[in-house]
Amino acid sequence: MVTRDSADSPRRRIVEAAVELLENGGPDAVSTRAVAAAAGMQPPAIYRLFGDKDGLLEAVAEHGYAQFLEKKRAQLDPAPQDPVEELRRGWDLVVEFGVSRPELFAVMNRAVGRGSDAAHRAGLEILHGRVRRLAAGGWLRVDEELAAQIIQATGQGAVTTWHSTPADRRNPALLTVLRESMVAAVTRAEPAVPAAESGCAAAARALRAALPDDADVLSDAEQRLLREWLTRLAADGGAPHA
Repeated sequence: MVTRDSADSPRRRIVEAAVELLENGGPDAVSTRAVAAAAGMQPPAIYRLFGDKDGLLEAVAEHGYAQFLEKKRAQLDPAPQDPVEELRRGWDLVVEFGVSRPELFAVMNRAVGRGSDAAHRAGLEILHGRVRRLAAGGWLRVDEELAAQIIQATGQGAVTTWHSTPADRRNPALLTVLRESMVAAVTRAEPAVPAAESGCAAAARALRAALPDDADVLSDAEQRLLREWLTRLAADGGAPHA
C-alpha cells in the first residue's frame, strides 16, 4: 500500500519542493540545501526525515508513482467492452506521463526504495489485470508474462527515444507507430477460438486466465499441475505434433 502524507506535513512539503526543483532544473538542482530552502526548512530536516539525498529521491519516486496511479486508477475499467482499446489507453497514459514529465519519470524508473516499489507493484497489478482480461477473451498472441514485458518495454522505449531525439526532429507519429506495433505483437486481430490449429494455445491462455485462485473442485497439487499443462500448451503455439 502506498503511504500518503498530509498536505501540510514537513515530509510532504520537502518532497513537493524536490519534485519542483527536479522538473525545473533536473537532478543537479535537487541539492539538500536547495530543497530545504524551497520548502522553508533547514537542511537537517531532510537528513532526519529521509536519511540522505538518495532517500529523498526515493520519496520523490514514491510521490511520482502515487500521482501516476491516481491517473491510472481513474482510467481503469474493471469490465471493458474492448480490452484491446483498453490496452491502447493504458499504454498512451504511461507514455504521456513520461513525455510530459521526463525528469520525474527517470527518477521513478531508477527508484529502488520500498515505498516506490510498493507503488510500482500496484501499477504492475493494473497492467497484469489488463493482460489477464486479454487472455481470458482469447485476444493474446503470446504468453501473459511476455505480453506484459513487451508492453512495458515499448512504453519505456518510446519515452526514452522521444527525449533523446532533438526537439525539432520529434514526430508524434513515432509514438502511434510504436503503440500499434506493440498491439500487433501481443494481440490477435480477432479473438481466437479453439478450433483452428492455433486454437489450442489461445484456449489454454484463456482458460489459465479464467482459473480462480481458490477453486474448491481441485486440490492445490491439481491446480499447480493444471496450470503447468496450460502454460506448456499456451507456449507451444498449438501446432500439431507428428
